[in-house]
Amino acid sequence: MIAGRYTLEREIGRGGMGAVWLGQDEVLGREVALKRVGFGPGNDDLDLDRAEREARLAARLNHPHVVAVYDLVTEGADRWLVMEHVAGTTLAELVRRDGALTPDQAAPLLRQAADALAAAHAAGIVHRDVKPSNILVTPDGQVKLSDFGIARAQADASLTQTGLVTGSPAYLAPEVASGQQATAASDVWSLGATTFHALAGRPPYDVGENLLGALYRIVHEEPPRLGPAAGWLAPMLLATMAQEGEDRWSMADVRDFLAGGPSAPLPAPLPRAVPIGVPAVAAADASSTQVMSTAVPPVPAPAPTPPPTRRRSAALPLVVLGVVGVVVVVIAWILGSDDDPGSEADPQTTPSTSAPASSPPPSTESAVTADGMENFIEDYLATVTTDPKSSWTMLTPDFQDASGGFGQYKKFWGGYQTADLISADPDPDAMTISYTVEYLHNDGSKSRDDVTLQLQGTDGNFLIAGES
Repeated sequence: MIAGRYTLEREIGRGGMGAVWLGQDEVLGREVALKRVGFGPGNDDLDLDRAEREARLAARLNHPHVVAVYDLVTEGADRWLVMEHVAGTTLAELVRRDGALTPDQAAPLLRQAADALAAAHAAGIVHRDVKPSNILVTPDGQVKLSDFGIARAQADASLTQTGLVTGSPAYLAPEVASGQQATAASDVWSLGATTFHALAGRPPYDVGENLLGALYRIVHEEPPRLGPAAGWLAPMLLATMAQEGEDRWSMADVRDFLAGGPSAPLPAPLPRAVPIGVPAVAAADASSTQVMSTAVPPVPAPAPTPPPTRRRSAALPLVVLGVVGVVVVVIAWILGSDDDPGSEADPQTTPSTSAPASSPPPSTESAVTADGMENFIEDYLATVTTDPKSSWTMLTPDFQDASGGFGQYKKFWGGYQTADLISADPDPDAMTISYTVEYLHNDGSKSRDDVTLQLQGTDGNFLIAGES
């Protein structure tokens, strides 16, 4: 019994701030969720401050799409945050389980999250950690936004004096990744990055173990684009994941666009990334990389890319100089929450997140052999029908997009029991392999197909880059 009132039943989750339990409020006779905070050496003060902040700020938001906070109680050495229990799953788990969503599936969920965030912004509150695992979805499609633990009221400077980067790396806005203070526009970016995850089945940035490299890409490069998979949400992705905060829509604009559906008028102004006279959906297919001047610090950088299409502010290199120093003090819970591989605590098993952020070029130093290529295809075909999540990571990100996302991929391979390699004709010089495969369908029938795949990489490290 907690505080003489709450009975713990079972642990239902665990994140950066501690364990979450399902419990019973014995006084009011209702289910509640209790988050244990301040548990663990060295974390007490920070976690307790976050718990009190979450309780105080969430209490200011009486909104149907915000998880209600009922109480903050002490039991012995432990502090417990008592919240509304939401039966369902997170958007992160929904995508992990079912694959990428279509624009029509994602829009109603994101609209509700945008509605909650618009209300928070109107109340002067910036969430600062918008991500798929903080969007709870009930079985009937109702959404609740959770975890205001690092949220900040405009008049509350407690988190701006610490010099910490706060948030989940894969969803951080460029200005926050470079050490600046989060604003309402930063939440808009994070909801855009969450939209990208929902539609692609993976985060927009592959953080892995290279946090510095991910922050470098967020700050330096033009944002990634989804192309056709974005569908009618392409203008929203352009207008939320815009490099400059002033180019982004307001959260209310995002909410209204999502509520309006495919025929919704576009709020003004359009992002400057959309060339005049080019439809926003068509512009979403293009992705350019912006390279900073040589004044930037020695942060790990991706391979050389084409010259920038638009000059950045001369002040940005000075901001970026702070990235290395800021990242040194990135708080531990950033790498211990729950959505983004290498950056959050609950392991992300979304299939494509283990794929590299860019397709590796064929190596001239490692061997590419016919046997190695054939062994790779044998392994791939043995995996597609038994573990499509693993086989999905054997495709380059570009080919994943061209395949229509993980949902389509999983649906296709779900129609087969086995896929057996009959014969193969690898061509190491051309990096192609042509083969005949025999499928055993779910109804017991068999069929054969001739396939040619374009590979990238070397023996033991191939990825499928295309099909012809």
